[in-house]
Amino acid sequence: MLTPFACFFLALVGNPVLLPSDVLSFADTQDSRIYWQLRFPRTLLAIIAGGGLALSGAVFQAIFRNPLATPYTLGVASGASFGATLHITLFGYSSVFILGLNTISWAAFGGAVISMLIVYSLAQLRNAPPEQMLLAGVVANFFFSSLIVFMQYIADSSGVLRIVRWTMGGLDFPGYEELIQLTPFVLIISALTYVFARELNVLATGVERAYSIGISVERCHRFLFFATSLLVAAIVSICGPIGFVGLMVPHICRLLTGPDHSVLLIASFIVGGLFLAICDTAARTLFSVGELPVGILTGMLGAPFFLWLLFKR
Repeated sequence: MLTPFACFFLALVGNPVLLPSDVLSFADTQDSRIYWQLRFPRTLLAIIAGGGLALSGAVFQAIFRNPLATPYTLGVASGASFGATLHITLFGYSSVFILGLNTISWAAFGGAVISMLIVYSLAQLRNAPPEQMLLAGVVANFFFSSLIVFMQYIADSSGVLRIVRWTMGGLDFPGYEELIQLTPFVLIISALTYVFARELNVLATGVERAYSIGISVERCHRFLFFATSLLVAAIVSICGPIGFVGLMVPHICRLLTGPDHSVLLIASFIVGGLFLAICDTAARTLFSVGELPVGILTGMLGAPFFLWLLFKR
C-alpha cells in the first residue's frame, strides 16, 4: 500500500516531467532560481510539517481513544498562537534571531510548551485518565483563545492585522532556513514515536488490556504526550496553526492501510505531507485574489470532514 504513496511523494517533490530543462540542469536562470529557492524548499517544508501533524494526530487518537482528537485538541496551537500574539503586540514584527530562529517563533514555542505543561499538570492534580486530559485541553484552548482576543483588543491596527495573518498559518518562507531548522526535530521525534507502534496498537483497544500484558501505560502516555506535543509546538512555532491535517489524514490512512500503527504512522506521515503540499499548491494557484494562507484552505476542507466523521460515529 505504501509504494504508490512513496512514488507520489517523489514525483511531487522532484516533478521532473513538468519542469523546464534549465531547472533540471540547475542553470542560473530565473525559472531555476524560482524553483530551487522558493518552490522546492516550500514543498519540502509542507511535506515535513504536514507529515508531523498527521503522525501526531494518529498518536493522539490512539492514546486518547477518541476519533476526534487532533494535535490541537490539547491547546498546543492556541498556546503557541498566544505566545506569538504577545510578542507581536509588545514588539511588533521586529525580532532578533537566536539559534537561527526569530524571537516570534521562540515566543510561539514557549507558549505551546506552557500550554502543554498546564494541561498535564491539571490532569495530574486529579489523577485523571488520559481521556479526561482532552477536557483539560479544551479548557486551555478557551483560556488562550480569550487571551489572544484580549491581545488583539489592545494592539494597534497594524498589530491586529499581523496577529490575524500569523494565526492563519502559512508556508511562505523563502529559502531553506526554516526547513533545515524543522526537519531534524520532526524526523527524530517521529522516529522515537514509531518505536511505540506496538504499544499504540494495544492502547487503542483499552488500558485494561495494556495493563494485562505488562505495558507501562503511564510511561507510554507520558512520553507520547510530551513527544507529540513538542512536535506540534515546533511545527506551529514556524508555520503557524494549520488545522485539521491531524484529524483528516489518520482516518483516511486507516481506510487505506488498516489500524496497525506500524503501518499507519508511516502512511500518515507520507499522506499528511502530500496532503499539505497539495493544499499549499492549491492555495497559491487557484484563487485570483492572490495567495491564500494554507491554514484557511485546510480549515475549509476540515470542517465538512469533521461533520461527516461526527455523524458517521
